[in-house]
Amino acid sequence: MRIGPYQLKNNLIVAPMAGVTDRPFRMLCKRMGAGHAVSEMITSNALLWGTEKTRRRVNHAGEIAPVSVQIAGAIPEQMAEAARFNVDHGAQIIDINMGCPAKKVCNVMAGSALLQDEPLVARILEAVVKAVDVPVTLKTRLGWDQDNRNIGRVARLAEDCGIQALAVHGRTRACGYGGSASYELIRAVKAEARIPIIANGDIDSPHKAREVLQVTGADAIMIGRAAQGRPWIFRETAHFLATGELLPPPQVSEIKQVLLEHMHEHYDFYGEYSGVRIARKHIAWYTKGLRDSNEFRQAMYRLESSTAQLAAIRDYFDRLATFSDRLEYLGTGSDDNSQPLAA
Repeated sequence: MRIGPYQLKNNLIVAPMAGVTDRPFRMLCKRMGAGHAVSEMITSNALLWGTEKTRRRVNHAGEIAPVSVQIAGAIPEQMAEAARFNVDHGAQIIDINMGCPAKKVCNVMAGSALLQDEPLVARILEAVVKAVDVPVTLKTRLGWDQDNRNIGRVARLAEDCGIQALAVHGRTRACGYGGSASYELIRAVKAEARIPIIANGDIDSPHKAREVLQVTGADAIMIGRAAQGRPWIFRETAHFLATGELLPPPQVSEIKQVLLEHMHEHYDFYGEYSGVRIARKHIAWYTKGLRDSNEFRQAMYRLESSTAQLAAIRDYFDRLATFSDRLEYLGTGSDDNSQPLAA
C-alpha cells in the first residue's frame, strides 16, 4: 500500500489510540510486523503545544519512517496551523481525527462530532491539505448515529479535498465501542473510492483480518485495541495473510524479552515518575489472561520504581516458564488462576 510517496512494507496499520500509541509503542509494533503506525492525537489548540505532553508527542527521534501524526480540532485555521507545526517537528504524514467518540472530544465538536457538519468537514480538510506539502489522511466513522451514516458523502469530500488515504471504523459515533463493527458500508465506500481505503474495527486475530479484507475489499486494515499487550499480532497476521498458516504462540521467554525492552524504551521516553505510572496499563495488558496474572497485577500496581517493575516482570515470567514454554492469550477472557494456558 502507498500513501503519497511512501510505499508501506505491508497493509497492516497500528490505529491511533490516545494514551497508547506513543513513540515506544509505535516503534515496537513496527518491529513486530506493522507496516505503518499513526500517533495518538495532538490537539490543534496552540496554547497547549508548550505542555510536556505535547513536547513528548512531537518527539519522533529514531522513529521508523514514515512518521504519521494525528491532529484533532474543529477550527479549520487551527487545524492548518497544527499541521504545519507537526510537519516542522518531523511529521511526514498528517492524519486528521474525525473518528474519536470520546465525550470530551465530541463536546468541543471535534473527532466524530464533526460528521454532523459536512461543510465544516470540507473546510477542515481543504485547510489542512493546503497548509502542508506532505500527504494528509483521514480517520473517521460510518457517521454520527444509525440514522445518519454519511460515510459515503464524507469519503467523496475527502477525495475532492485531496485526502490521500481514508481509514473507516465500522461503527457510528453513537455506537462508541459497543456492539460489533459493521463492514458493509466500508465495502460500499471502497467500491467507489479512488484513494486507498483502510478498514478498522474489531480486528483481533489473523482470521478476522483476512475476513475483513475479503468482505470490504479494503486496501489495508487498522488494528487498535487487539495490539495492546500483544504487538506480535502484526507478525502473526502478516504471516497468515501470506501463507494461510498460523504461527505458534510466542514463547514465554520472548514475551518476557519484548515486554522488558518495551519498558526500557518507555522509561527512557517518559522519565522515571511518569514512566512507572503509565507503564502499569501496558504491563497489565501483556499479562491479561495468563496464570495468576490478577494477583501479579495487584502487586505490580503498588510498585513505585522502574527497577521494582522490571524485577517483578522478570520474576512473573520466569514462574510462568516453569509451567509451559508457550502460553495462549485469551484476549478479552478472564484470568485463569488454576492452570497455565498451554498452546
